Amino acid sequence: MTTSPGVYAFERIDDALPFIPLAARRLLDVLGRKLSLEGWLSLPLDDRRRIVRAGAAERVDPGAASIVDVATPAPARSPPQSEPDGTLPPRALADALGPSRPLVETTWRSLQPLDRYALLKSVAKPEKLALAYDHIVGMRLTHLAGRGEARMVDVGEKSETHRRAVASARVCTTRGVVEAMASGTTAKGDVLAAARVAGILAAKRTPELVPLCHPVRTTRAAIDFEPDPDRGELRVRATIEAIDRTGVEMEAMVAASVASLTVYDMIKSADRWATIEAVRLDSKSGGKSGDVARPPARGGS
Repeated sequence: MTTSPGVYAFERIDDALPFIPLAARRLLDVLGRKLSLEGWLSLPLDDRRRIVRAGAAERVDPGAASIVDVATPAPARSPPQSEPDGTLPPRALADALGPSRPLVETTWRSLQPLDRYALLKSVAKPEKLALAYDHIVGMRLTHLAGRGEARMVDVGEKSETHRRAVASARVCTTRGVVEAMASGTTAKGDVLAAARVAGILAAKRTPELVPLCHPVRTTRAAIDFEPDPDRGELRVRATIEAIDRTGVEMEAMVAASVASLTVYDMIKSADRWATIEAVRLDSKSGGKSGDVARPPARGGS
């Protein structure tokens, strides 16, 4: 079944739009309109598609009311409804989802307005809510099948888009070691050159190291270093890009981790108590969640 842009697969509404999709319902709620199915079907298909696109946008265009108001019978007027708050998931939604489908603040903030609306609109319908959550959030331990066995998630229906992820780590050592790394004068040679190559190789081999990761078509892998002698730290940053159906967060984090481990291997004769700290994802882009950056409250860059 082919679905129109802005219509979720779990809605099972085909390209002819014989029913009112959630995107259209969002637009109607924001505009303060109640439209019957008869009124919906009275509109030309192109107009129904325009309504769906407008309802899937970041912000609902009030001008779309001119399309809706020509329906027969005409839509009834109702108080406009506010959009769900984008900072915290509503308590009623969290309670309806239960512990098996967690919805943390960072995930809620990363969702598109239509995604938040769709989840909240489904609160009173448990089966529909479960489908919406699994499709939109995809955090219900999707790597586990019904009896707990591991599985690789099927991403075949996702669109190929440009994906990018940046991850970082810190190697904490002494001022002298950081200065030696920066100048390329450590006992084992050019630490940063070796670590850069190791990180790039690790990014390409992530599916061999993390069992449930998909192989991706990597288009760019870069490892950068920021020596800070005053703090006795070396900041390692990995930037990975790909054109594929799934993200490259794991590739970036594996690259930052292996580059840091290589640094440790090459400096351990000078400081065996050096540590690797704060391996983390800093930002990602591409895919359904769009551009996401680490919130300052979680230790942003």
